[in-house]
Amino acid sequence: MALDFPLTDTAAMLRDALQRYLADNPRPGWQGLAQDLGLMGVGIPEECGGTGGGAIERAVVIEALGPAHAGADWLSHHLAASALAQLAPDHALLPSLADGSARIALVLDPALVAGGAKADWFLVLDQSAARLVAAGQTERRARAMFDGTETADLTIPATAGERLGGDAGAVTPWAHQAWLTGRCAECAGLMARMLDDTAQYLNQREQFGQPIARFQVLRHRMADMHMASLKAGALTERAVLAEGTPGWDHAVSAATVETTDAVRIVGEGAVQLHGGMGVTEELELGGLFKRGLTITSTFGSRSAHLARHAETLA
Repeated sequence: MALDFPLTDTAAMLRDALQRYLADNPRPGWQGLAQDLGLMGVGIPEECGGTGGGAIERAVVIEALGPAHAGADWLSHHLAASALAQLAPDHALLPSLADGSARIALVLDPALVAGGAKADWFLVLDQSAARLVAAGQTERRARAMFDGTETADLTIPATAGERLGGDAGAVTPWAHQAWLTGRCAECAGLMARMLDDTAQYLNQREQFGQPIARFQVLRHRMADMHMASLKAGALTERAVLAEGTPGWDHAVSAATVETTDAVRIVGEGAVQLHGGMGVTEELELGGLFKRGLTITSTFGSRSAHLARHAETLA
């Protein structure tokens, strides 16, 4: 794993179980993640039928699911279910969300909703209100993304759904920051896989009777890629650990800016070091890079994050 956290015994067991499962199931489906691993209950309190867990458990899961291209739907479900548990801890839907028999997606913006193509429910959040909306109450248009993942554009009537109690003004900004932090953790997993795959290729490919990994110029390039990934990972770790503290906004903006740069540095370097093979369908590498670019394209304005970073330092 690229990210390094102080793990509880439960979080460590979760990480180890994920690694073993994904080694045997490199492209897991929803039912496998729900029934075999119980991942849909992460973030939902035990008294609501879930397994509990917070920012660290979220980061452990999403980092592992990133290279498996299974992170987007899970993160959307996880954050929506966690937010619902905060807003309405006794809601009757929570047990079904915890066991994965019902799927929910987080809606912060009705365009390109991750997990929205197959969700049964939507949690629509803004600063003034929170609504739980059934999929049948929306107009849904599935959209395929650049990296092959599926999202949805939604049209949601203003009067549709169940208006929830609780403090939407507090839960909405939490969901925004947790979403960005989770996406950075997903990118950390993608970059770790791209680096591992590239290192293996350089050690296998030979020129002049020796592995090209011994060529100094290629070693320097790999060092630059590792450094970019380490910087982004360190700031992502900080953002995860800062959740709920006064400095969380600053940490999240720093992580998103550094992760955007690192994904491009690592991805472009990995593709170039693989030569023409880097863009072929036979290798997973191209898909990993496309996934990273798709994620970072959703981070919003770089200048806005830099401005927020500066403001929160003042």
